[in-house]
This record gives sequence, structure tokens and C-alpha cells, in this order.
Amino acid sequence: MNSYKRILMKTYSFLMLLPILMACSPKPDQSNVITDDIDRFWEAYDLITKEADSVIQIRILDSVYIQPGTVGLRKIMEVRDYSASEYVQLINQYPQFWQSIRENTLKSKKIASELNEGINKFKQLYPELRPASIYFTIGCMRTNGTTQDSLVLIGSELAMADSLIDISEFEGRTKDWLETYFGTNPINGLVLLNVHEYVHTQQQPYFDQLLYKVLYEGVAEFVSVLAMNQPSLAPAIEFGKNNPKVREKFEEEMFYERAYEWIWSSYPNEFGVRDLGYYIGYAIAEHHYNQAPDKQKAIRELIELDYSNTASVDYFIDQTGFFTKPISQLRKEDQSRRPSVGEIKEFRNGDTSVDPDLKEMTIVFSEQLNGYNTGVNYSDMGEEAFPEITGVTWSSDSMSCTFQLGLQPDKSYKFWITSNFRTKEGVPINPYLVAFKTVE
Repeated sequence: MNSYKRILMKTYSFLMLLPILMACSPKPDQSNVITDDIDRFWEAYDLITKEADSVIQIRILDSVYIQPGTVGLRKIMEVRDYSASEYVQLINQYPQFWQSIRENTLKSKKIASELNEGINKFKQLYPELRPASIYFTIGCMRTNGTTQDSLVLIGSELAMADSLIDISEFEGRTKDWLETYFGTNPINGLVLLNVHEYVHTQQQPYFDQLLYKVLYEGVAEFVSVLAMNQPSLAPAIEFGKNNPKVREKFEEEMFYERAYEWIWSSYPNEFGVRDLGYYIGYAIAEHHYNQAPDKQKAIRELIELDYSNTASVDYFIDQTGFFTKPISQLRKEDQSRRPSVGEIKEFRNGDTSVDPDLKEMTIVFSEQLNGYNTGVNYSDMGEEAFPEITGVTWSSDSMSCTFQLGLQPDKSYKFWITSNFRTKEGVPINPYLVAFKTVE
């Protein structure tokens, strides 16, 4: 065979092999964005809306949507405690809403490629990025997005909305929040939202305190904004930057055990803007980044914060200079502002000879409380050491609260009087651990 024929044969062989090579060669990765649950939901929806029996509707939802659903659907249902009956209730209660949101959710397949581009931009910012998967689901309107381990879980019925969605069937605070949120056209910021949630899959678990919750969320928002080179769609960010009183108020409440006035809630606050905790965390992250000479190192430090080491995180926050005082000083001031438990009327705390026939335990506070918020919780000894409480009454001056008890002989009790007790101004008490033992 002459050289020309050999070249021709090699060229022919390569051309025959080319389709195989192309089929095997890497393509833009779409596998980490899964949209299958969207189609299944609407298949179930169409069947449910033709059926009047609610029991059958629940069976349809379960068999068509939930049972064959992805791991992402199972996880978002687990995290947000969704149930088949709740889905059916929402479908029946808000038909105009569902009809108006449907077309938007069906755009998920088209958006998948944009999401992968967003993830690639994040990886350029943070080369240590670990793989995660994004699941588009339909939920029960309690989250537009959350994470579980390496999974990003999108609630498309909220995240893919816009200002044209029909919310006329809703009422009260829910309608007010939907109007505000949908008015920002969240579907236009869907890639940003997903990168935010993707950041969460790279972060370490946070310590369950308001300060660390807002930092965790604020870091994710700041990093996603930086990666996508576009402003945050959260109204809280811009509002906080223009209102220094937000920081001032947060400094008073950052150690509160409750968080609903600052994050993940439409609970009313004095500013009339929800989720202002996002601004606090965002601003801390931004301060750190702006001051850092090595920007990529700064991003790595933000994402890899070890929230289990609270002293280290406090030091990190102090170094940003965002708050007006060190965390330790703010913590001391918080403790000094709070009311406390002064005494237990019927026995000394820690007593080991309490009469098991005692029917009441009166907690006396250091100052007047609001007279209606109460709170008790298990200690490290759990339910076994928790007394039977049959009633609660307040004194006329709200300086004390009496629990009606059912005690057993020769038993150790240990439980918390929690910070859900608070003043009229909302200042919580310092939690108080009650421990005692009854005689035989």
C-alpha cells in the first residue's frame, strides 16, 4: 500500500471513529441540575384537579409525585416537613396561583444550563469547590431554596415567581410578603439564588445562635453576588446599608435565642423589612473582603469558617470592625440588660428533699415581664427529668409565674425556664436551669 492510500485509510478510520469519540467526549455538565420533579408535579396536579375526593387526591399526589420523586424532593419534604395532605390543601385553596405559576416552573430545563454557568463562575472564585447537585422541586410555599448536605433544594413555586403571578387568593401577612417578594421578580435572580444555596453546601454547620445564623447566610449571599457580578435581590441588603439603626438594633439582640424577627420569617419588626439578618452577615463578609489584600484567600476564609469554634468566629467578626464594640463586650451588655429568675418560692433550687405532694412551683423574676409569654424545655436529662405541668398562671403584677405540677416520689427533675419569658419590650430573660429531687 503506497503512502497516499495509507493516509486515506487512516483518515477514513478516524472519520468512522469520530461519532464515537464525540459521543464519549465530555459535554457541558448538566447532570448536577435535576428538574424531573417539576413535570411529575404537574402531572399529579392535572389529575388532582379532576378529582373531587380529597382522599383520592392525596393518593394521586403520593403515587404520581412523591413516591417516584427524586432524592431532592424527599429531602426538601423532610427539611420543611411537607406532607401529601398539605400539598393537596394548597392546590385546592389557591387554584389561580397554581395556574399562574405553572408556565414559569416549566422553564427549569432551559435555566439548567444557566445554572451550570453560574456554578462555573463560583468555581473560578473558589477553586476548592466540591461537587453538589441542584434539584428543582415544587414545595408547600415555605422555602424558595435550602440545602441538605451536598444537595441544593429549590422550591420552584416561590423561586420561579415574578410580579405577574396571581396572589389574589392569599390574605394578611402572607399576601403582603408574597407581593413584596414576587415584586422583585425572583425568577430573574434564580441563578444567583442557586449559587447562594450552592455556597451553603461548601460551608460548615453553624452554631445555633442568631449571630452565627446571619453570618452563615450573609456569607453565602456575598459570595454569590461576587461570583455572579450582580447586586443582591434581597431588599434587606440595600435597606441595611442605608439605615445604620439596623446594626444598632442587632447589637442589642444578636444573642437572643429567637431569630424570627431577623431571619427566615415575615414576623413584623420596627423596620418593616424582613430578613434583615441577611444584611448583617453580608456586611460582615463585605468588610472582611474589602480589607483583605489577598481576595481569593478572603473568600476561602469566609466559606470555610469553623462555626463550631465560636471563639474563633467571634475573633474573626471583631477583626472586620463591623460592630461598634467587641463581641465579648456586647455579650456582657446583653446579659446585664436581661431580666433573671430571682428565686423559686416553694423550695431552694437544687434542693434534694422536695415534697412529692407539692402542687405548685412559683418562679419569681427580677423585674416585671409581659404576663403571657412562657417557656420551659428539656435539659440534658431529656423528657425523663421533665415534670408533669398541668397549668400556668401569672401574678397580677407579672412579677411571677406559677406552674401547676404533678410530681413523683424519689425522682430527680431538671429542666430549663427558657428565654421565651420576656418583658413588654421583648427583652428575654436569662435562661434558668431548675434542678431538684423529691423524697420517697
